[in-house]
Amino acid sequence: MGIRQGILLALVFVPVLAAIPVLLVPSGRAARLIALIITAFELALSLVPFAVFMQPRPDGWLVRLDLSWIPAFGINFSLGLDGISLLMAALTAFLFMLSVLVSWDAIRDKSPMFHFMLLVMETCVMGVFLSTDLFLFYLFWEVMLVPMFFLIGVWGHGRKVYSAVKFFVYTFTGSLFMLLAIIGLYVIHGSQAGEYTFALEALKSTHVEPATGLWLFAAFFIGFAVKVPVFPIHSWLPDAHTDAPTAGSVILAGLLLKTGAYGLIRFGFPLFPEASAAYIPVILAVGIIGVYYAAWIAYAQEDMKRLVAYSSISHLGFVVLGIAAWNEVSLAGSVLQMVNHGITTGALFIMVGMLDERMHTRDISAFGGLWSKAPGLSAFFLLFIVSSLGLPGLNNFAGELLILVGLFKEYPYLAAAAFAGVVFTLIYLLRLAQKVLFGPPATDAEFHDLSPREAAILVPLAILVVVIGLYPRILIGPIEGPIKALVSPVAAVKTAGATPQAATAPAQTAAADRGGTP
Repeated sequence: MGIRQGILLALVFVPVLAAIPVLLVPSGRAARLIALIITAFELALSLVPFAVFMQPRPDGWLVRLDLSWIPAFGINFSLGLDGISLLMAALTAFLFMLSVLVSWDAIRDKSPMFHFMLLVMETCVMGVFLSTDLFLFYLFWEVMLVPMFFLIGVWGHGRKVYSAVKFFVYTFTGSLFMLLAIIGLYVIHGSQAGEYTFALEALKSTHVEPATGLWLFAAFFIGFAVKVPVFPIHSWLPDAHTDAPTAGSVILAGLLLKTGAYGLIRFGFPLFPEASAAYIPVILAVGIIGVYYAAWIAYAQEDMKRLVAYSSISHLGFVVLGIAAWNEVSLAGSVLQMVNHGITTGALFIMVGMLDERMHTRDISAFGGLWSKAPGLSAFFLLFIVSSLGLPGLNNFAGELLILVGLFKEYPYLAAAAFAGVVFTLIYLLRLAQKVLFGPPATDAEFHDLSPREAAILVPLAILVVVIGLYPRILIGPIEGPIKALVSPVAAVKTAGATPQAATAPAQTAAADRGGTP
């Protein structure tokens, strides 16, 4: 095993190994300090590939690790890092470090256990983004529900137990559909090849009958769609966000929702190119409905956290549209927007948490005139709001533009409708800015500006918002090769005709070509 493979293992296992001493330390301060050091180390480790080995191997991966785990069932401990998973791993490390910082003063009760849960979850999320064995992927996918359940149910607010149970039931139920599809694909491949395996590259070469493929892809899609989430299986998200602690909301919006979109990109479409092409109209429909429906509901919210939660559903509607268009431009836009959304929406949840700590309320009507009381905090809040609404020169604009351009190449009328949906985003976010930052103050209560710790959290987020907005190439470059490799098989099917029957022949050819990939 070389240094590169060692980095993959460290990214996955360092947090969970460090979680054990965090749980055993007697003081909350020591737990916070250890968690901060470990998450900072993870961030540094996730950035190493950018500087050291950005040249991909012939199979498109930067580095692969394949270890025999349960050979009797064809289960390997397989990890892989390409440009897409590299961006998601770096985003994961960054947001978990910020989650420790935002919880520094907010979490006092059972602090060692809280940081133990954070570190266990970091291992699980890293595992989801790096796994290339479907059994291993599903294991991490399911286990990450447990620490999030406790983060909401123990350290949340309001109806925290109700929201935690609702989150778990929705996401676990969706995952069961995906498990059935994984087992079905495993059995089909084994009956054809004589070798049972959960390896992603091997399963891509499986020939699935058209009718069976439709059922299997539908099961995968349900599992991923619940996590995104898409309309109408989204109702768990606003409750979970509203009652979660600030760190929980940051991880939910910034990372857990992205695991659903990532699953579609990495597993759903590549494993079932024929079936996915047939389902594209359905995926486009739920994507555009999500853009409009969630934006309309966001406008009606008086709780800032619920407003930002619904805005997440609307923004991820664009990501779903970009995935469904499935060309190099739209897919690059979706991956870029996944990162951008994690940064911007994570920042908004952090700032809502800061406001809540000061005023002990998230009600929009309780604020007003904040700019005159706390200009530093207000400036950051306005920056992240205008970034979220897609102001040119800031990060969200680049991702949304690529999605709309790629969507226009395939479905020009739908692209026009999606562009019109941006207007709804503009309305509810400008309303939020106007009511909170400007106008007459709603109260004469004392309101202090940013502390050094809060400034240290917000400055890196603001820098990323501006740098990615001005130079998105820094993130687009690493994902160009992997996206080309992903697009080709499904694009061939779409060209042949978006029905399984018309697409079987080219899909089999593409699958045979992939079968030679190690």
